[in-house]
Amino acid sequence: MITETIKKRRSVRKFSNKKISNKLVKDCILNATLAPNSSNLQLWEFFHITDSNVLHNLRKACLSQNAAKTAKQMVVIVTRKDLWRSRSKSNIKFLFKEFKNGYISKKSHEKAKTYYNKIVPLLYSEFFGLLSLFGFFLAQLIGLFRPIYRQVTFIDKRIIAHKSAALAAQNFMLSMSYFGYDTCPMEGSDTLRVKKILKLSSESEINMIIACGIESHDGVYSKRFRVPFENVYNYI
Repeated sequence: MITETIKKRRSVRKFSNKKISNKLVKDCILNATLAPNSSNLQLWEFFHITDSNVLHNLRKACLSQNAAKTAKQMVVIVTRKDLWRSRSKSNIKFLFKEFKNGYISKKSHEKAKTYYNKIVPLLYSEFFGLLSLFGFFLAQLIGLFRPIYRQVTFIDKRIIAHKSAALAAQNFMLSMSYFGYDTCPMEGSDTLRVKKILKLSSESEINMIIACGIESHDGVYSKRFRVPFENVYNYI
């Protein structure tokens, strides 16, 4: 059951010496790509780290925390907001094929094509930040008279890309849990050094570094704690 898998997943701070399967981890990354994401642009990349030298360098970049030092593999999830053009074209190509095969109507196809050809470029194009600034003020003005999408700034688009990547990260970690493997998403890291180690482009941003392995007997430091559900649940 999904609830059992969710409850089983813990942030493991120390892994055993047991090896894990490269193929199974790769399969879990494939599951990560099935996560919901904004406009289906899939502005992410996944780096599956098994090389001992790269792992050694990443451990240092992750501040030598126990999860990093004992991880048998790592998965680094990266946002790629700069790939919006190529990902839009991929969506357009796919939707055209769906239309030709009769899976979507002409109206739906035209609407989707307009979205990827006009709306997405309007949202993601940058000209030294001026387009974002113009879009922000335009949205606020129109918003005085009717509901409108307001998340149009450069920072908003970064947040959107990271939200999508985080959804993929959760897919990955739950998949690992289902197959009996353990993970730890590590917040503490020198992301600039990580980018250099992985030779990432300047436009790439580190979303999450996930240590992978099999839990040691003392790998979870404490019982799970959550604030009372009533403190966070609102029924309207």
